[in-house]
Amino acid sequence: MTGRRRIFLAILIFIFVLLIGSSGYMIIEGFSLWEGLYMTIITISTVGFGEVHELSNTGQFFTVILILIGFIALAFTGRAVIELFLEKIWNVSFKMKTMKTKISKLNDHYIVCGFGRVGFGAMEYLKDAKADFVIIEPDHAKCMDLQKQNIMFIEGDASHEDILLEAGIKKAKGLISLLSNDPDNLFLVLTARELNPTLYIISRAEEISSESKILKAGADKVVIPYKSTGKQIADSVLGATGKGEKIKDSDVISKVVPQWIQVKKGSGMLNQSIAEISNEMGREVLGLRRVGRDFIFPDNEIKLKIDDQIMVIDEEDDGNETAEEKEKTLKKLVIVDDNPIILHLYSRLFHKYGFFPIIADNGKEGLEIIKQEKPVAAVIDYMLPELSGIELCYEIRKDTDLDNTKLILFTGDEEKETRENAIKAGADEVVIKSSDAQKIIKTVVAILENN
Repeated sequence: MTGRRRIFLAILIFIFVLLIGSSGYMIIEGFSLWEGLYMTIITISTVGFGEVHELSNTGQFFTVILILIGFIALAFTGRAVIELFLEKIWNVSFKMKTMKTKISKLNDHYIVCGFGRVGFGAMEYLKDAKADFVIIEPDHAKCMDLQKQNIMFIEGDASHEDILLEAGIKKAKGLISLLSNDPDNLFLVLTARELNPTLYIISRAEEISSESKILKAGADKVVIPYKSTGKQIADSVLGATGKGEKIKDSDVISKVVPQWIQVKKGSGMLNQSIAEISNEMGREVLGLRRVGRDFIFPDNEIKLKIDDQIMVIDEEDDGNETAEEKEKTLKKLVIVDDNPIILHLYSRLFHKYGFFPIIADNGKEGLEIIKQEKPVAAVIDYMLPELSGIELCYEIRKDTDLDNTKLILFTGDEEKETRENAIKAGADEVVIKSSDAQKIIKTVVAILENN
């Protein structure tokens, strides 16, 4: 018997007890209908009020029987109500737990972010294709509607990393970003691309000017609804009337590497404005993360503080090679520096010169990476945490497997003694820091060519 039927039965039993009690008092004691009902209610509720009239022995016996029947009726009713309430809570909780378990087991699935009209259409298409998918939607009412349809969903903000991870983005095959405005879609694309570099991402955009930005942020394709609809209509008319070939979509995909850079104590970025950082890095700062809050296209005048994080992106060359294939063809080079701007800048420059740069922000980590990767060269900052540049050179030269690795020490100290100590420690060359970023690149290339 279902909970609702139990409630209905309990109400019928309770009404039946009231009728029996009222009728009994009217027949046995000669009470009126109201007096009989009053006596029945105060009897089964055991409130302790006095009788309307003094009861006969038969009336007293009937009252005892009525109390027992009333207790049973009330107990049954109370149990039915409580069971129905708990059943609803447990049922919802059980369904949510089961759904989250299913989501955690998904692999090569799709994530739809936003359940508006376009999201509904995407869901229907994925269902027809029998593809596994998860919908991320912040609106509770829409989520309850999805639950009724037995659609897997996660209630929350799709731009948050924890929500995307809960949706299984690391194992997902594709993501559809259908949020209500372009900045939210852009930041979602940035976050998704950072969490899963191989994910195929399609994003919606409302403004044509947002298309290139979202592509640069990491989307594989951007769809502008009104533009796409107009194009399809025109394409259909041209095709039906024999006017030329169908218009082809652009296949140009901007491949990017989104990167969060943290401002640490002693960093050169500290107290610099967003505009100054963008100018120095040669890259637009697309996002700022401060005290758990994310800002899209932060104001250029904002000055960076300790523990701030900025989001920048680097474009990779277009081509058919995979990352693994590129890594095999490029020469490995390790850059060890505790300044994230230096790491980012020289990683980009060395990559353009045909190197595969690997970075480390302290001496100990740098040593481990160099021993593991055995690069053709290592560019090492003189002042490093954990191990100094001089100490790192000494440790590297102790390993005979690294005899062919060229070491270039990067320093702002122009003292002759510093250079002598570096050469003695095993450095092949010492380069003085300057505004000419190409100097160290040319030095590394020259050393390797003369080897």
